[in-house]
Amino acid sequence: MTGSTVRPPAYQQLADELRAEITSGRLQPGERLPPEPELCVKIGVSRSTVREALRLLASQHLIVTTRGVTGGSFVAHPDAEQLADGLSTGFALLSHSAAVGLVDLLELRRALEVPAAGLAAVRREEVHLGELRSALFDPDIDDFDTMLAAHSSFHRAIAKATGNPLFELVGRPLYQATYGEEVIGSLPEGYWTQIDSDHRDLVDFIAAGDAEGATRSASAHLDYIASAVR
Repeated sequence: MTGSTVRPPAYQQLADELRAEITSGRLQPGERLPPEPELCVKIGVSRSTVREALRLLASQHLIVTTRGVTGGSFVAHPDAEQLADGLSTGFALLSHSAAVGLVDLLELRRALEVPAAGLAAVRREEVHLGELRSALFDPDIDDFDTMLAAHSSFHRAIAKATGNPLFELVGRPLYQATYGEEVIGSLPEGYWTQIDSDHRDLVDFIAAGDAEGATRSASAHLDYIASAVR
């Protein structure tokens, strides 16, 4: 006897269909979705079902709904910060499970940060340099939480300076990952002093437009972290 297949609710099916239209590019950013009454007739569902599907898509930052005479539901323009929120939950679950360890996180960081540093050196604008300098910290004054937050902000700023929003999208949840207590308790003396020094070197190379120096500095930075947190 075969088990019956449970069909998802109608609003979920409609949301899936519209999501496929958006992610495939058939519906472009800024393009207006068909009005609710038209969707009701086309799909054969109630207005409440259509509205529930649209609310779901809005919660996933795929559409924006406005009211008024010229209102309606429009395909959202991609925003790396908002889209990264959807990755963060899954990333956090994986990074705190037995399936993913610190070595895996550092491997991903190396794959992202080394080329990102080189791209940032070539493409950065003055506003990016300002963001990088604002994310520097003082290891002699700042506490652990402040330095950890600054570290995250610094690497997100490098990702932004690449001019490639995909680096921001993938990097944001990565830099929200936290060290486990066992790692925090075993950091060597002078760890944050070295991190601060590495960050300042990176800023200098990026400001100078030295892509080779920036990639070399980013690689050495990760080499130090890998040796320090073993």
